[in-house]
Amino acid sequence: MANAPTSDDTLAFVAKGYDFGAHIWRRARGAAARAVPLRLLGRPSLLVRGAEGVDLFYDEERMRRHGAMPAFVQETLFGHGSVHSLDGAAHRHRKATFLDVAYEDAQVERLLPHLEREWRAEVDAWVAGGDRSAYDAAVGALGRAIMRWAGLPGTAEAKTRWAAREAQIVDGFGVPYSPEFLLAALNRRWCDRHAEELIEAVRAGTIEAAEGTALHEWAWHRGPDGELLAARLAGVELQNVLRPTIAVARFVAFAAKELHDRPAWRERIAAETAERGRLTEGPLATAFAQEVRRTAPFVPMLPAEAIVDVELDGERLEAGGRVFIDILGTDTDERSWERADEFDPERFVGVDDFEAIAAFIPHGGGHPSTGHRCPGEKIAIAGLAAAIAALSDPRLSILGERLHVSRRRLPTKPASGGVVRAASAAGSRSRCPFH
Repeated sequence: MANAPTSDDTLAFVAKGYDFGAHIWRRARGAAARAVPLRLLGRPSLLVRGAEGVDLFYDEERMRRHGAMPAFVQETLFGHGSVHSLDGAAHRHRKATFLDVAYEDAQVERLLPHLEREWRAEVDAWVAGGDRSAYDAAVGALGRAIMRWAGLPGTAEAKTRWAAREAQIVDGFGVPYSPEFLLAALNRRWCDRHAEELIEAVRAGTIEAAEGTALHEWAWHRGPDGELLAARLAGVELQNVLRPTIAVARFVAFAAKELHDRPAWRERIAAETAERGRLTEGPLATAFAQEVRRTAPFVPMLPAEAIVDVELDGERLEAGGRVFIDILGTDTDERSWERADEFDPERFVGVDDFEAIAAFIPHGGGHPSTGHRCPGEKIAIAGLAAAIAALSDPRLSILGERLHVSRRRLPTKPASGGVVRAASAAGSRSRCPFH
C-alpha cells in the first residue's frame, strides 16, 4: 500500500472519537482527497469519503462485510449471525425480508398512526407537567410505536421497559472500557432470550402474529436452504427491526438542540403542523429531520474488508486490508455539499429521493435491496419528523441547559438529552421564587 503508516491509530480513535476522521484527513495529500491510509487494530487500512468512497465501500465485488466488524461491536450491537455479517446471495436473501417488513411504503404508512398516538401522548404529558427529556420520551414513544407496528404483544409499560433495554445496548456498545458495556451485554442477553421466546410462541401457536408484521415474517422466515431460521437468530433479526428505530431517539435529542437554537424553524414547523392537523409527514419537519441526520454525530465510520487489491485517489490497499467509510465526513464533505458546515434544512425542502444523493449516508449507502443501506431508513425519518413536529409545539419549551455534546464518547448525544417543559413552567423557572 502506498504511503502506509507505521504506527497504529487505534488509541487515537479511542481518544478523539468523532474527531478521529478529521485527524486522519490531515495526512491526506490535499483537502480534496478521497482516501487516506491508516492502520487500525494492527491492520493496514484506508479511510475513504465522498461519493467515490461510497462507490468503493459498497461494491460487493471488491468488499465484504463478514469479519470486518470488530467482534465486540457485532455481537453486542447487531447480534450473532445477523444480516450485518452476511455477504452476497446469503445477504440478499435475508435482506429481502427486511425490505418486505420495513422498506415498503405501505409498511411506513402503517406505522404513522402509532407515531401520531405516541408523540401526542408525550406532548400531553409535558403540558401536564412532565419532566422527561426529549431523548427519554423518544425511547418510549418510538419503542412503543415500533413494537405495536411489529405485532408484539404486551402492555405499554412492558414495551417501554424493553425499549429502554434496547436503547441501553446502543448507548453502551461503543465503550468496551466501561461498566456500561457490561450492562449492554447483559441487556443483549435478556433481549435475545425474550425475542426468542416470542418467536417460539408464534411458531407454537400460543401467540398470533398478523401476516405482514415483523413478528410474523421473522417467525416464519426460511433461509436459502428452505429451513426456518433458528428461533434465536430469528429473534436477533426481529430486534434489528426494532432497535434501529429506538436508536433514532439519539437523533431526537440532537433535534431538540437544533430546535432550541433555531426558534424561527420551530415556529415554521409548528405552523405547518397546525395547518396539516397531524404530527407525521410534515414537509418542513421532514427537511429538518434530514438535516439533523446529515450533521449529527451518530455513526462515525463503518468497516469492510477488501477481497481484491483496491485503489482510490492514488492510494492502494492490498486484499485483506480494511476500508473504512467516513460516514460523518461524507455527510459533511465540502466537495459534496454547499456550505457543508452549516445547519440548513432548506437544502432538503422539496427533496423526495434522498437515496439518490450519493454522499448522504447517515444510514449507509447504496440501494437497500442490493447493498447494505438500512431498509428501515424511511421509518427512521418518519419517527424523527414526528418527534420534531411534537417538540415544536408552542405549549412546550426546550431548555438550553446541558446541550453540549461530547465528541469523544461513542455514541454521543446532547448531555441532557434535551430537557423539555411546559412553556409556562419553563418560564417560571427563571424567576426568583421570593418575588
